[in-house]
Amino acid sequence: MKPTQSTGNPNFSSGPCSKRPGWSLDALKDATVGRSHRAKGSKKKLADTITLSKKILGMPQNYLLGVVPASDTGAVEMAMWSLLGARGVDVLAWESFGSGWGADCKSQLKLTDLRVLKAGYGQLPDLAQVDFSRDVIFTWNGTTSGVCVPNGDWIPADRTGLTICDATSAAFAMDLAWDKLDVVTWSWQKVLGGEGAHGMIALSPRAVERLTTYTPDRPLPKIFQMAKGGKLIEGIFAGETINTPSMICVEDALDGLKWAESIGGLPGLMARTQANLQVLESWVATSTWAGFLAADKATRSSTSICLKIVDPAYNALPVEDQEKHAKTLVSLLDKEGVAYDIGAYRDAPVGLRIWGGATVEASDLQALLPWLDWAWAEVKQAF
Repeated sequence: MKPTQSTGNPNFSSGPCSKRPGWSLDALKDATVGRSHRAKGSKKKLADTITLSKKILGMPQNYLLGVVPASDTGAVEMAMWSLLGARGVDVLAWESFGSGWGADCKSQLKLTDLRVLKAGYGQLPDLAQVDFSRDVIFTWNGTTSGVCVPNGDWIPADRTGLTICDATSAAFAMDLAWDKLDVVTWSWQKVLGGEGAHGMIALSPRAVERLTTYTPDRPLPKIFQMAKGGKLIEGIFAGETINTPSMICVEDALDGLKWAESIGGLPGLMARTQANLQVLESWVATSTWAGFLAADKATRSSTSICLKIVDPAYNALPVEDQEKHAKTLVSLLDKEGVAYDIGAYRDAPVGLRIWGGATVEASDLQALLPWLDWAWAEVKQAF
């Protein structure tokens, strides 16, 4: 039977993600629009965004944090172009973005001492094979695969290389092991549901030392430059951005951070995210057609929750028919206005990807479940 109860909020996209509960345009009324980002009030808002982010995340006080251009992608590229080449590099790739960082290291930075440790979608590479005398690049949470690292225990405290962590779908939802991370990047548009185009980059003292003592043998675009003449450009980490930020986006980021603080900070954010995962885990446990792409619960993402279709009749179909039917399922839910943007990432295996970050209500996920079963029943009639 077609369900009668709709989801309260159909925005289950994995980026940009749903706004916080209760959000409206009124949240942006204090934005310093029409003002210079260098003006006193605007600089304070940028600095407040940095300070509040560090507080909620529990970031060590001696770490630096800055707002940078081009979302999380820009922040990761900034780190790679500025820091890599001093020693060998290991890249961990188990989903689309990790694979992209490895490709950039090879084709764009042209690093010769490079290892890419790969695993298929749904799995992690063998973490024991990572060499921490080298610089290591990895995603904490694979947004396109639904697989995350279980913790930071696999990273030694006495490493000599730097760890560069793309944490865009983990920051504010998972407990990052800051003492094991030298560079951490994310964007506002994920767990806090902020607007896009801006990224954040956190640097440990070890990363700052590399920045100020190592000069890469490549030209650096201006928007990648965090040091000049052996000195850190300190203003970046105090609200003096490299390029012109959108103060509307900054206001929105501040709104998300204040909301996060109001629900208990990081523990509150993590609890909401875990509750969302639990809704889908309980449903999958009894489903006859859906399963997790990440089979190991210990490495299953609580934000980018990726599902595969396990119905034997479906998997007996040619791949092109599987893709067609999966797209039909997604389209049905979109047309009914109950779930938007939940198809698997374009490079990932065919299936569904449902965002479970803190801005999503567990009640909306609960209301979505009968719609998923209805849509599958509709699709299955075609084969």
